[in-house]
Amino acid sequence: MPELPVVDDDAQLNYPAYASTILRAPAQPFVILPDRLSDISAPVYGWWRPEELDSDLTRQHAAEPQGQRIIVSGRLLDDDGRPIAGALVEVWQANAAGRYKHRSDDHPAPLDPNFTGAGRTVTDAGGRYTFTTIRPGAYPWRNHENAWRPAHIHFSVFGRNFRNRLVTQMYFPGDPMMAYDPILQSIPDERARQRLVSRYDLSLTKPEWALGYAFDIVVRGSNATPFETPQGA
Repeated sequence: MPELPVVDDDAQLNYPAYASTILRAPAQPFVILPDRLSDISAPVYGWWRPEELDSDLTRQHAAEPQGQRIIVSGRLLDDDGRPIAGALVEVWQANAAGRYKHRSDDHPAPLDPNFTGAGRTVTDAGGRYTFTTIRPGAYPWRNHENAWRPAHIHFSVFGRNFRNRLVTQMYFPGDPMMAYDPILQSIPDERARQRLVSRYDLSLTKPEWALGYAFDIVVRGSNATPFETPQGA
């Protein structure tokens, strides 16, 4: 598996319209940490390996979650379009009402006892991943007056070790709220912003069961997916 890009410049991490970057953007030079367990050059999945239910967020509890079922699938690629096999891909998201199952989320929307909102899988020989989940709802946040996040799913891709990690977000086509989202709009290149928008895929859609969305992730190069690094937002 090729190494993922290395973050070596924090200048673009501070985007004033996205208020919390003031607290998140580094104010001092990076500190090189000594090697630890996280630096081993082999996949590490915790004390259990990914299983089938890890990638199907609709079957992790006793009953099905509320909301519209969707299938999200794509390929993890390098800058030459070659598939990256054996990479750990994780997702997390809000439920259909736009609420995360997290103690810090006090949005007055219902929690779904049958939806945790997190999953993981490993890319196959063709670099492909697939998740079954529900379409997340939009939710308010306190970045600015009347601020709402459009529906999105967070993605995390690991390279050869846990320090070699890229994080991005996937949006849904046709969502009018994307134009008002400072996180998405902090990416100056419109073409790069569009690489964060999934596309409806009839071949992934299962009749009378779930809609399908395609979302490829490119780790570097001129067609790279924007990540939460100086390459994007």
